[in-house]
Amino acid sequence: MKITACIGSSCHVKGSRAVVEGLKRLINDNDLVDKVELAGAFCLGNCQNGVSVKIDDEIFSVSPDTVEDFFKNEVITRL
Repeated sequence: MKITACIGSSCHVKGSRAVVEGLKRLINDNDLVDKVELAGAFCLGNCQNGVSVKIDDEIFSVSPDTVEDFFKNEVITRL
């Protein structure tokens, strides 16, 4: 599975660094390093919402406060 998080200026202001760090931690904590690839992109075209995170071709809006729920509900359930 490939997860792409936006690290562009709009998402940076909304907390993309904390979202990326949270995703890294959750991937490691759940021993998913071999199953989940985490990448960054400069714009996913969803700037008006929270931090844009893409799984396959589906874009989600995530915040530092919702990263754990996102991981549990969208990443774990897809593996």
